[in-house]
Order: sequence, then C-alpha cells, then structure tokens
Amino acid sequence: MIKLEKVSKVFTLESGSFTALKQNDIHIKKGEFIAIMGPSGSGKSTLLQLIGGLDLPTSGTITVDGVRLDQLNEKDRTLFRRTKVGFVFQNYQLLPMMTVAENIALSLAANKTPKAEIDSIVNRLIREVNLEGKASNFPSQLSGGQQQRVAIARALAMKPGLILADEPTGNLDRKNGQDVLQLLSRLSKEERITVVMVTHDRHAAKTADRVIMLRDGEVVQGEWEGAEFH
Repeated sequence: MIKLEKVSKVFTLESGSFTALKQNDIHIKKGEFIAIMGPSGSGKSTLLQLIGGLDLPTSGTITVDGVRLDQLNEKDRTLFRRTKVGFVFQNYQLLPMMTVAENIALSLAANKTPKAEIDSIVNRLIREVNLEGKASNFPSQLSGGQQQRVAIARALAMKPGLILADEPTGNLDRKNGQDVLQLLSRLSKEERITVVMVTHDRHAAKTADRVIMLRDGEVVQGEWEGAEFH
C-alpha cells in the first residue's frame, strides 16, 4: 500500500537548511494500523504530509496505492488526496456553522455527488461512527469525542483506502480517546483501510499493529522510551 525508498526532506530556512527526514525506507501493508512515534522535531508530521501528498520529498520515491506521488504535479496530488486519502486532525477542523451532516458531506458535495447519494452515504457514516440523532447538531453542541468521530466520518466519505491521523486523541480524555482508537482499529481490521497515526501517547500506540519510531529524522529500531514523548 505504502512504499518509501530512500526518502529525505530538507527545508530551506533563512538561517540555513534543516533536514527533517534522512534516507528512510518504510513499507506499510494494506489494512495495517501503524503508529508513528518519536520526540518532537523527529519528523513525524513531515512524514505524514509526504505520505498524504501534501508535500514532496527532496529525494527518494513515495508510492501509495500504486501511485508515485513524487512524480505528480500539484494538481494531480490534489486529486489523489481528494479521492484516496482521508485526513483526521487533533483539532477536528469541523466548520462551526455547518451541521454534522453538512460537515460529513463536504467532500461529496465538492465532488458533485448527487444529493440522494450524499444523503445515503452521510446517514450510513453517522450510524457507523455511532452518532445517530446528531445529524442536525452543530459542532459546538458535541463533545470532543463526538467531534472527532464526525471528523472520521468526513474522512471516510469518499471511501479512501488510506486514513492519515495526526494526534487524533490529543485533545480527548482517555475514554473518548479509546473510543476513537477502537473505531480506527475496526476500520483497519474489518474494512481493510490502511491507518497511519502520529501520536505522542504510548497508550494510543498500543492500539496499532506496529510502531514506527523516528528519531532525528531517521527510522530507528526498538521500543519507545518512557510513557510519552513531548
């Protein structure tokens, strides 16, 4: 599903260059639930952005679902993200003036999906993330855990083969965080959706099938140190 070979990313700053990732080889199978861990500044978010086609590597190749992302122009990468990838963020990124149903339907409406089909998909996703009765609610009327489930439903609307989650439990208490992790795990196991999650939380990482550790921009072997990274 995901194959990175000799991938490096160098950012050019006013003070000089900064190497965020260094010659990394990473292979992730379809349907795997992967946790990416490491200290702050180790390259976790940069890696997630490259896998999602939000940025290009300085060197190396990135193949996702048979597509060489490093060879695509910006327009084609935008199309790839819209149809192949679902994004879930720590702060939910829901539109406050839209209802639950409208937030979930955003990508479908942008893709000019017929209204009857949108309604069917949205209703199915609301059931799938256990938010029955909340379709007409606004984000401010929901708990943090409920808002994150709306964000996951929105990410699933275009039936992506890949979900990229950046600290999806970072703003949640333990119970709501566990509910979100169980949902991501079920999507991986039952629907064969590949899930790649950046997290600082050792407890959250234990839900994943495998942990990829980053330190100073490089994949390293062994267990993470301590309960959490900060």
